Amino acid sequence: MNYFFKRVLTKNNALIVLVVVVFLFASTPNVYAHGVTAGDKGYIQESSGTMIVPFIYLGAKHMVTGYDHLLFLFGVIFFLYRLKDVSIYVTLFALGHSVTLLSGVLLDISVNAYIIDAIIGFSIVYKALDNMEAYQSWFGFQPNTKIATLIFGLFHGFGLATKILDYKMSSEGLIPNLLAFNVGVELGQIMGLAIILIIMSYWRRSVRFMDHAYNANVLLMAGGFIFVGYQLTGFFTS
Repeated sequence: MNYFFKRVLTKNNALIVLVVVVFLFASTPNVYAHGVTAGDKGYIQESSGTMIVPFIYLGAKHMVTGYDHLLFLFGVIFFLYRLKDVSIYVTLFALGHSVTLLSGVLLDISVNAYIIDAIIGFSIVYKALDNMEAYQSWFGFQPNTKIATLIFGLFHGFGLATKILDYKMSSEGLIPNLLAFNVGVELGQIMGLAIILIIMSYWRRSVRFMDHAYNANVLLMAGGFIFVGYQLTGFFTS
């Protein structure tokens, strides 16, 4: 497998990145990693009292449609072949996500959403480079991937907490609704992860998986840079 990581960014791979970047910037006017639809926003603002099932649904919907979460998880499990290892990393991510989602809202900790989402985009870049063993090549050491997954999980949850604070959830039933929302997020994560694992299991059977894997991580890195660029553009122009 080492030959895969010793490759450099070829002209063909650079062209792939360029095409993806140009296409997404031209076709998508705004990207918000933790965007909530107008209908869901209104529902959150108008809801009062304990509403377990609706908030579980909202949490699951957020995760299933949260491409930033799914791309990061995709990178995390890319080279994990044992279910035990997948469970450990996903649990660390879920722990970090849950801690900052709940504490961020309950303690009313608000940070500029563009900055948080830019960091989330960077987490995707980080994991793609990690999959290509770039840090060993550049710096001569391998960062602890478990700690990195936990830390970026904290940022992912904090991004959502920042958005929820903007929507002014009712204090009546706040804690059970937040817990229900977080349960929904984790259920959505399991559903999204199950789909990714099924696709990966078939893909890994291909004799050219390693060649495809390199290009996939190049695209993953490009996608992360795109998200960072959008969010920083929004920060400086808002």
